[in-house]
Amino acid sequence: MDKRKVIIVGASHGGHESAIELLDKYDDVDVTIYEAGDFISFMSCGMQLYLEGKVTAEDDVRNFKPEDVEAKGGHVFANHQVTAINPDNKTVTVKDLNNGKESQEKYDKLILSSGVTPKTLPVPNSDLRNIYLMRGRDWATKLNAAKQDSSIKNVVVIGAGYIGTEASEVFAKAGKHVTLMDMIDRPLGTYLNPELLDVLEPAFKKEIDLKMGVKITGFKGDKKVASVETDQGAVPADLVIVSAGVSPNTDWLKGTVDLDQRGWIKTDPYLRTNIKDVYAIGDAILPLSIPAGKPMPIALATTARREAQYLVNHLFEAKPDKTFKGVVGASALSIFDYHFATAGLNQFSAKKNDIPYATSFYEDSMRPAYIPEKDNPKVYVSLTFNPYNHQILGGAVLSKYDITAQGNVLALAISHKMTLEDLAEQDFFFQPGFDRQWSLLNLAAQHALGMARF
Repeated sequence: MDKRKVIIVGASHGGHESAIELLDKYDDVDVTIYEAGDFISFMSCGMQLYLEGKVTAEDDVRNFKPEDVEAKGGHVFANHQVTAINPDNKTVTVKDLNNGKESQEKYDKLILSSGVTPKTLPVPNSDLRNIYLMRGRDWATKLNAAKQDSSIKNVVVIGAGYIGTEASEVFAKAGKHVTLMDMIDRPLGTYLNPELLDVLEPAFKKEIDLKMGVKITGFKGDKKVASVETDQGAVPADLVIVSAGVSPNTDWLKGTVDLDQRGWIKTDPYLRTNIKDVYAIGDAILPLSIPAGKPMPIALATTARREAQYLVNHLFEAKPDKTFKGVVGASALSIFDYHFATAGLNQFSAKKNDIPYATSFYEDSMRPAYIPEKDNPKVYVSLTFNPYNHQILGGAVLSKYDITAQGNVLALAISHKMTLEDLAEQDFFFQPGFDRQWSLLNLAAQHALGMARF
């Protein structure tokens, strides 16, 4: 019996998960991954650890090695770019980037996991040397060399999201003078509610210069960058790291696969595109947000892997018996001695998606008051909820103590559409070596409900 041929475009989280799940679940599949890059498959979310020398080796910072999939019977091709889908004969056009040759490859099922591309700034002189992106193995290698280059003294990071703030910390720890700038008013301003930013912002200002609410107008330098030009003046720069967002890698699909006005791949609730037997997962689609109740950008490895698992489980059904349930969108970060985890919506994302919301901020100590301050760090919880029915839409925890596992509790609560009342009375353990008689999240929910402080 001929095997069913599945082609996967892209070797990152979604592509990897799809291949492994297919090969483990089915005996009659021929699975091939095509990856345009030359390295399978660098994990950009591990770049900070790599730059800080906290990984075993550069080539270990990856989702998988080709031989991991090949050992299960799959095929992996780096430097092979899928340039077109030919729906009428169910083939894809594949270009071998090593020699420029093209071939037509047959598929029974096609999974698009083409991901996103970092944005470059459309300003003068953006092609000067020493203007880097912070994504992919090649850039990681260049950034690591720059970190150790004594001639690089002034580093400007453009973009105050996760990647930009990580870059700021890496180069500040390396002894560079770092300036972090963005059009938004505060670092991490789209990720956390204002009260948590009030706690974090002084930690930024202690270590780096902040220039927020600025517009980048260009770069200056003689072949190599020397300054970043803004509407608030020039900032000296021996190195610039641009982390100004991403665009879906979907230009090659125009005219074939339905895209929205921003280039995201349109999918139905079963992750199917408009073309029969062509599916899409990962950062280039808009998955269903459980708390928002609508599709929205959630570019996370966890999201891509959950989409892939769902898709593989239902790939060969004429009509799946259930839709993809959606995701919460949970993430975490350590920055300048603080650790935070966030899940679901916050003030920024709720407002952007026209969802009614209210917020609550709770501050306390981690353990009972009789524990000395040095062993009893401050902890902070921000909750975002529906003001009418008290459904928890999002939440975040922050402390110099690592309480990020509490973010998983919030993610579970959001996924199951729990209310403040549910969380306020939820039964958690107590032991004074770890927490309070009422758990931190109990107390935060009680505070949001206006209950007396314990």
